[in-house]
Amino acid sequence: MTKSLKEQNASPKKTRRRSQSSHEAILKATVELLEEVGYVRMSIEGIARRAGVGKQTIYRWWSSKAALVMEAYTTVVANKFPLPNTGKVQEDLETIFCPLFKVLNTTTAGVALAGIMTEAQNNPELAQAFRDQFVASRRTTIKKILSSGIKRGELREDMDLECAVDSFYGAMWYRLLLGHAPLDEDFAQILIAQLLQGIQS
Repeated sequence: MTKSLKEQNASPKKTRRRSQSSHEAILKATVELLEEVGYVRMSIEGIARRAGVGKQTIYRWWSSKAALVMEAYTTVVANKFPLPNTGKVQEDLETIFCPLFKVLNTTTAGVALAGIMTEAQNNPELAQAFRDQFVASRRTTIKKILSSGIKRGELREDMDLECAVDSFYGAMWYRLLLGHAPLDEDFAQILIAQLLQGIQS
């Protein structure tokens, strides 16, 4: 029997909803497994099982485990720490770094992220995906905050944006990977206050 026009129009929408649901389930499962077992021990099979989809569904959307992991983690971080707009550079930076440092210090996210960084040293594909997706997106967020500060006259026009971003994230990675001192909200506030002294107008 030929479908009615209404039925024909409804089918693609239902398919898209199912695809979106599967996509979100895969990203969620990926982050969960990453924080439970780490990058090396997690597998596409395990992700598919956790998400309730077939392996081919994953391979249809992502070329590799590295690509999937980076999209999943980048998406989660972007959702948890969206670009703030308080109107003040210091408040914007504290809105990003204080909760971020707390999460990395008090949950398995810190161990998972450190594990990705460690594995990336010997895995060129993961390293490339890590730089192109996760690192690039986080750097872009801080650049926007600092650029807005320059436009408002809070920061010096001749400041080096790349160097400033390296300073913020460099300190984070140093404590996360070495563990020689706490990576917490207090450190975030001290770091922001001290670095801003060097670039304020």
